[in-house]
Amino acid sequence: MPTLLELQTKRNTIVTQGRAINDLAEKEKRELTPTEIENFNKAMNDSDLVKAEIDKLKEGEARTKRLNDAENELRARPGRQIEHADPDPNAGDKAGIFKFPKRSAHSMREIKLDPAKKMNSAETRTAFRQFIANGSQRDELRNLQMDLDTAGGFLVVPQQYAAELIAIIDNAVYIRQLATVMTLTSATTLGVPTRDVDIADSDWTSELATGNEDSALVFGKRELQPHPLAKRIKISNKLLRAGALDAESIVRDRLAYKFGVTQEKAFLLGSGAQQPLGVMTPTTNGSGISTARDIVTGSATNYTADGLINAKYFLKPGYWANARWGFHRFGIQRIRQLKDTNGQYLWNPSGIGQASLEVGVGDLILGLPYFVSEYMPSTFTTGLYTGVLGDFSFYWIVDALSMQLQRLVELYAVTNQTGYIARAEIDGAPILEEAFVRIINS
Repeated sequence: MPTLLELQTKRNTIVTQGRAINDLAEKEKRELTPTEIENFNKAMNDSDLVKAEIDKLKEGEARTKRLNDAENELRARPGRQIEHADPDPNAGDKAGIFKFPKRSAHSMREIKLDPAKKMNSAETRTAFRQFIANGSQRDELRNLQMDLDTAGGFLVVPQQYAAELIAIIDNAVYIRQLATVMTLTSATTLGVPTRDVDIADSDWTSELATGNEDSALVFGKRELQPHPLAKRIKISNKLLRAGALDAESIVRDRLAYKFGVTQEKAFLLGSGAQQPLGVMTPTTNGSGISTARDIVTGSATNYTADGLINAKYFLKPGYWANARWGFHRFGIQRIRQLKDTNGQYLWNPSGIGQASLEVGVGDLILGLPYFVSEYMPSTFTTGLYTGVLGDFSFYWIVDALSMQLQRLVELYAVTNQTGYIARAEIDGAPILEEAFVRIINS
């Protein structure tokens, strides 16, 4: 398998070839020949394929690091107290003013509350593995069971297993990677204070005066209440019995994929009714992102350069440091195909997109990175959303700590399979609409 440096070097070479084709035509003040267009497109397509390999390799390395970090953290400290956010909207400093979470490159990434239960002992984990593989019930496992029958039973999974599952989900999809993630242990909801009406500007005044009293500042509150999410999978009994394979890992990986896809769709498109509220879902009730944050593309079936520029500058510069574009792959395809009046592609270092030749620097759109999700809207017609730009640390995700797993034996005995049903409780929503801009076809 090639190394990350080898792949980056290979991509740099390919992009350089594409650049040479385009620069030659510009130098000779002519349009690309059919052969040059074919070679240019091939170079860009090859660049995309290598980029996909790079992303996959990076995800694997990041996944391994996250698992190691999770194991070390859970081994040393089962949980961390929340430091910068207070779930009580009435809480704050002594003056009664709510303080929003302090923002930095990492402080908004993950917030955890101290777990009320500690289920990470070696005995518990061993018993859990045996339960997955063959359904055996050990004494030390019984205090974790919520129900037990001859077919298997419900189990509250060890926290370390839940953390590993979430870590895999994190790397399989995009929104959870970028969002602020919190874990609830006992409370059923998390109140998110929101600044509905801002305070007026300060006043120029004299040394002894205090300025005009302001009564405009109004705080609202959104309730993040984890909603049940369940998925059933089937696994061959022969596969579970194979000594060379880890049954626990097999189950975890399949559940991570299934849970990850469902969550990504909800974080993007969820209605907010018994499920997360998505960033692409317009709202009118004071929660989420309203249509006031929409920017039209300037075309019914495509993007325009002006539309993308308008979207970027509709977002305040204070959010640019953590901002990401989000598109479906068909959206990126259309952006890459944008041309000027001379038929030249705009996707270049001096135009909309930048295919960077610097090792370790990814592609940019108007100077900002982007992600490509299969679950972003991809229908290009009037009045439909096709992209988003925002600081996703202002999308908050709440996980309930207790994840359950049920093992089904008799139901799939005819097909020599064992079924597993996993249940979790999750919610999510944008908590500051001005941190996002949606792109809509005009």
